[in-house]
Amino acid sequence: MLEDLSIKDFALIDSASVEFGSGFTVLSGETGAGKSLLIGALTFLLGGKAGVEQIRSGAHESSVSGTFYLGNAPSSLRELKDDDEPLTAFEWLSLHGIEAEDNRVLLRRVIRENGKSGAWIGSTPVTRADLAEFSSFLIDIHGQHEHQSLMKVSEHRKFLDSYAGLTEKVAEFTSLYSELVSKRKILDEMNSDDRDKAQKIDFLTFAVKEISEAKLKPNEDTELDEEETKLSSFEKLFSDVEAINSALSDGEGGAVVSLLKKARVFADSASASDKSLQKLTERLDSAFYELSDISEEYKSYASSLVFDPDRLREVQERQTLIYNLKKKYASSVNAPIAEVISYLEKAQARLEELDGSSNKKENLEKEIAELGKKVYIEAKKISDARKVAAQKMSAGVVQILSTLGMNGTRFSVHVAEKQGNEITQKCGPYGIDDIEFLISANPGQPLQPLAKIASGGELSRVMLSLKTILCQADESGESTVGTMIFDEIDTGIGGEVAVSIGSHLKKLAKNRQVLCITHLASIAVYADNQIKIEKGVSGGMTQTHVREISGEERVSEIARMLSGDSASSESLEHARSMLSKFGGEN
Repeated sequence: MLEDLSIKDFALIDSASVEFGSGFTVLSGETGAGKSLLIGALTFLLGGKAGVEQIRSGAHESSVSGTFYLGNAPSSLRELKDDDEPLTAFEWLSLHGIEAEDNRVLLRRVIRENGKSGAWIGSTPVTRADLAEFSSFLIDIHGQHEHQSLMKVSEHRKFLDSYAGLTEKVAEFTSLYSELVSKRKILDEMNSDDRDKAQKIDFLTFAVKEISEAKLKPNEDTELDEEETKLSSFEKLFSDVEAINSALSDGEGGAVVSLLKKARVFADSASASDKSLQKLTERLDSAFYELSDISEEYKSYASSLVFDPDRLREVQERQTLIYNLKKKYASSVNAPIAEVISYLEKAQARLEELDGSSNKKENLEKEIAELGKKVYIEAKKISDARKVAAQKMSAGVVQILSTLGMNGTRFSVHVAEKQGNEITQKCGPYGIDDIEFLISANPGQPLQPLAKIASGGELSRVMLSLKTILCQADESGESTVGTMIFDEIDTGIGGEVAVSIGSHLKKLAKNRQVLCITHLASIAVYADNQIKIEKGVSGGMTQTHVREISGEERVSEIARMLSGDSASSESLEHARSMLSKFGGEN
């Protein structure tokens, strides 16, 4: 139950603090006074959309806070995990690590001029989504736009499923149905790909055969390039090596090694005379031995050099083969040979997949058949439950409509099985039923679609009836919201109909808090509490003020609602009479 609401700098409201009692409370005021601003502020607090246009002109931020009484806390709570669905406000708080104080919570939300907003439950910051989710356990707001949901046949199913307690079960069915649709899509793709599959198998088989027969080795392309360079440059290579050998040991005028050998003799003699030359002599010795070794290796290499034109031809043919394979199966002819080897491995794996796709297709067909049966069985269960609930719901709405000035009206929740042969044709994401509300407001007239023939006033009363029976269906459940708000429920009605609606709201408020914005005195007189919204000008600024009224002030407001005249004795007397007659009803 909403106990109090504090508003600061919201739209035209400078500052307002309102306390709400239990039972039935009406909010009244002249047209344009800003009655809907109060509901707008409350909607904002409960997680509605926020925008800088909601900030009062001249202010830097808007803020709204409210205290909610949650009722008596249960003796124990279920142990919930993060993915569990909370069923009550207490379970939601427990799941999010928030504690209620004296079974109450304070909600607060602000919107700043930079567009940023903040929200809190108690002292804990929460997201807008969290705030909206939690507040759904507290308040059910019925706005005038909700009448339009009755004009959408697709929305009728939601009302019936909610009444029948099938919402969660239907959500599970939707998931199951989506799985079936997904698998059928995969099967369709398999069937349409059969021709492409044969072409892919032929191509991949050829590629695997061609690459496998080449018997490629890692880094083979690099090694072949080096060998081809050596073989194709044989004459120059042989000439260079001979020149090196001549310079080192066989050259005219004394080769390097021979000259170093002579120099060692003189170096030994010189170091014998001057010990400081010993290190240089040792370095000369090292150079002599190193060059002697190099000379021998060059001679050995020269003796092994043999020109092999057959081997050169083999290398070049192998290079051409690898070039062509890279051109087909690598990113470029300059790519490493590893790319061709990798392509072979992938092609072999893909062939295995395609070869095994027939088995996969058979298995998928079996899965679809089994899943289809399961979907249809679950859809039938839901349909049977809907048909039972539809009869009760129809009777309940008719009974309530008879008390709302629509005596003799017939109302039917029509449940018809979808047409089709295949399971996916007979079913939709919400089952096998087409659901539509039918009504006959005049005796002797046949039932016709509600969306086509109902007037605004009739829609208001049908919606009120639906809200009432949904509450009755949930009366024993812990998830029942403590507060219901009706914004402009009196659209298109008046006279005795308004009286019956006021009486109905009064009865509805016996077990929960009911708030209602109305401009009709016939409804307002039934209220346990009345709040007046007024617009005025202060300091050159238009402002909206909110306050509770009682006693003679309430009599005056009822008189204004009756005739537009809050001062005439006739209007005042009429107002007192109505308050006396209806205000004390139980």
